[in-house]
Amino acid sequence: MDTLNTLIATLAGWVWGPPMLILLVGTGLYLTVILRGLQFRALPHALRLVFKQEQQAQGDISHFAALTTALAATVGIGNIVGVATAITLGGPGAVFWMWITGLVGMATKYSEALLAVKYREPGPYGMRGGPMYYIAKGAGLPWLGWLFALFTACAAFGIGNMTQSNAVAGVFQTAFGIEPWVTGVVLLLLTALVLIGGIKSIGKVTALLVPFMIVGYIAAALIVLALNAAEIPSALGLIFHHAFAPIAAEGGFIGAAVAAAIRYGVARGVFSNESGLGSAPIAAAAAKTDDPVRQALVSMTQTFIDTLVVCTMTALVILTATPWKQGVSAGDLTSLSFAETLGPAGMIFVALAIALFAYSTLIGWSYYGEKAVEYLLGERAITVYRIVFVTAVMVGAMLKLELVWNFSDLMNGLMAIPNLIGLLLLAKVIRGETGRYFRW
Repeated sequence: MDTLNTLIATLAGWVWGPPMLILLVGTGLYLTVILRGLQFRALPHALRLVFKQEQQAQGDISHFAALTTALAATVGIGNIVGVATAITLGGPGAVFWMWITGLVGMATKYSEALLAVKYREPGPYGMRGGPMYYIAKGAGLPWLGWLFALFTACAAFGIGNMTQSNAVAGVFQTAFGIEPWVTGVVLLLLTALVLIGGIKSIGKVTALLVPFMIVGYIAAALIVLALNAAEIPSALGLIFHHAFAPIAAEGGFIGAAVAAAIRYGVARGVFSNESGLGSAPIAAAAAKTDDPVRQALVSMTQTFIDTLVVCTMTALVILTATPWKQGVSAGDLTSLSFAETLGPAGMIFVALAIALFAYSTLIGWSYYGEKAVEYLLGERAITVYRIVFVTAVMVGAMLKLELVWNFSDLMNGLMAIPNLIGLLLLAKVIRGETGRYFRW
């Protein structure tokens, strides 16, 4: 197992090297420029569109349900354990690079969703779309679309499955003494119950669950920050200073170079908001809409909520506390940071939050993987995929955390490459549709 972990970590390191970071951030910056800073100018309009209904339009679920399905898949362990991992390995400066990834990622997420709706097509199980379709139909590269679908099907078992169940099992064992296999069985059963109903069932569950869990988490974080308000300026200072300067070892913290801050900030930022991966557009393609720009604007708000709101709350809670300087593992860091202010109730709250976040991610990503498998093997493979997916939930609960995270990083990177190539090749289409909508 150690040999396999070393191999996957090495491959993930290659994939997430400087070329990938340049491609991810560079694509976001390029799209930001050609879209005239759309994510800054049109955000209020996009937030209003979230609740707009287009009942007579083609599609399976509302704008709101499409957004909450995508949020369900993204607001997960990356917002709790992922932020902690970024700080543990990259120092406080990693948070700054998460923010940069989120800001430019809003333009990327907008572009992905626009193309997903534009090039979607009806299928026997509802609308189907995403990067595999716009790469094949729009960019004229069916082989590259096939590769994206293959990487997505594999990634569904990492970022969207085993990582989530692994983190829940670890936290529940620490907080409540529950054996990992028990947590794995419970998550398996709950995931299977929703998967049976397909995207409409997933949309209904996420529309109820996601707003509740996000608002609750933010409220708890704000209580902690209000009680530690005097430490917030110092925490912000650490973030901005160490984004460009290395941080020395202190207490149990091993220190971090600027390169580590950039790498882990971008990698965990992408893991959290998935901008550039091409996953969320698969849910966007199911939205009821007659205009791809409208759903694209709604999808753009997902990155804002995920990274610039939820991840920021977690980062500030961690950096206004002391455990991050004491060599605490990433899996326990957020829990102990909440507990420092709220006592045992803090650990219980984070354990429950992780369970809800992870469960929502499981059901959201199950849909992404299902659509990828449908693209690769046809509708007959969906039932088999669902069985394998729910089985992997229990397997992930009992694996080593490091192996699962390295596998997720590798699959995320492999997904991003064909998707970003497709976005760059179709940049004129993105700009043209946007200009039509805003009458440039």
